[in-house]
Amino acid sequence: MKYLVNKIAPDEKSKIALLSIVSNTTLVALKLAAGIVTGSVSIVSEAIHSGLDLLAAIIAFVSVRVSGRPPDQKHQYGHGKFENLSGTIEAILIFIAAVWIIIEAYDKLINKAKVETLALGIIVMGVSALVNTIISAILMKTAKKTRSVALEADAMHLRTDVYTSVGVLAGLAAIQLTGIQILDPIIAIGVAVLIIKAAYDLTAKAFRPLLDIAVGKDEAGIINEVLQSMVETNLLGYHKLRTRQSGPERHLDMHLVVPRDMTVKEAHDLAHRVEDQLKTRLPHSIILIHTEPCVDSDCSVCRGCEKKQFSNQDDN
Repeated sequence: MKYLVNKIAPDEKSKIALLSIVSNTTLVALKLAAGIVTGSVSIVSEAIHSGLDLLAAIIAFVSVRVSGRPPDQKHQYGHGKFENLSGTIEAILIFIAAVWIIIEAYDKLINKAKVETLALGIIVMGVSALVNTIISAILMKTAKKTRSVALEADAMHLRTDVYTSVGVLAGLAAIQLTGIQILDPIIAIGVAVLIIKAAYDLTAKAFRPLLDIAVGKDEAGIINEVLQSMVETNLLGYHKLRTRQSGPERHLDMHLVVPRDMTVKEAHDLAHRVEDQLKTRLPHSIILIHTEPCVDSDCSVCRGCEKKQFSNQDDN
């Protein structure tokens, strides 16, 4: 069967991923400089966090370029899972960074290091939160539009960075007001905990499709709704419905039961109508349909048969 899929805009995804690379590069430089000048471990931890966001943006940029390639002889189902793989790699890197931040914060806590030039740190954290709020919103909008796991992962990274930047900013302001220096490493540990949570969520989102997990309940409901609505146009039933996700694409295959006296052309046209309806409701779907005749030998009238057969199980 010819490979058919709604075209996703790889150029659009690449441009958005490149925008994330530029913004993260700038923020890493600003945070690292501010962290060195102030001696704040929480700001340094944020620089590391942004460094990982930068790495994630680079991975996302590469992955959307690769996943947008058409199927070839070695990858006949396309390259969509590359986005899931890149998301899993990003999650592992985030876990490693979080552990490093906790170690550094503990060292600062024990040695009672002091934070200097608080105003600079507050300004840098404020700028970081504002920039990442804007960029993460753009990334998430594009990710939803194109079903890009890589861009969604990048957006999640930046959204977490917004929360942690605001937390560090609040902590620096508290130190400025109270003079309690111990707040800095404590905030850094809090940042690390948030990063670990983000890494866990990302792992669950990116890794499961690598195991060919089925589509979600909402999408499965849409598929069954479309198929059952088609019963009024000579479709008697369906079974062996299977689904899986691969990057931005859904793969669906199913058996359709048609009247046994239907011609090959009629069955072919019916299958195309089902396919068109599914792709209208669920864009970026790749669909494989097998038609089979009704096997009820006691039925003398095929057309308008009322013995409708429904099943979404992988039965025989």
